[in-house]
Amino acid sequence: MSTAFTLVFVAAAPFWALMIFAPAWGWTRRIVSSPWSVTPPLVFWFVFALPNLADLLPAVAKPTLAAWQELVTDPAAMTAVWAQVIAWDLFVGRWMYLDSRERGIHPLVMGPLLVLAILFSPVAVPLYLLLRGVLGRTGQQTAELRERTAVSA
Repeated sequence: MSTAFTLVFVAAAPFWALMIFAPAWGWTRRIVSSPWSVTPPLVFWFVFALPNLADLLPAVAKPTLAAWQELVTDPAAMTAVWAQVIAWDLFVGRWMYLDSRERGIHPLVMGPLLVLAILFSPVAVPLYLLLRGVLGRTGQQTAELRERTAVSA
């Protein structure tokens, strides 16, 4: 079970690597633009959650601290929860990456934020929203100007 738990992140790592280390590469945008890019960690969720639905459903239908404390003692259930967390973080990071590319926010600014999204997405999202508010308009205008210049050339 420990191997499966580790493989959940390994399944998401290539997408993170593309967004952080090759943000301007054309294939990165093509690959990450697909909503299916969050699927690999979700495969683990299905593998470990579906056989444990009898335990998972009560914990999510009427969540209590005690129910969740008991649930996370089961390695299969914890692996399913971990897969959901990793998939969600990847979904959020994917949105941040795509939005920042549209707004023209420099990849050197986004790289550390995307790393933060891997580690602490609840911190990365508000920071990105603040950055987006401060730099986003200027960045978006720059991106639009680049597009117009490319079209007219």
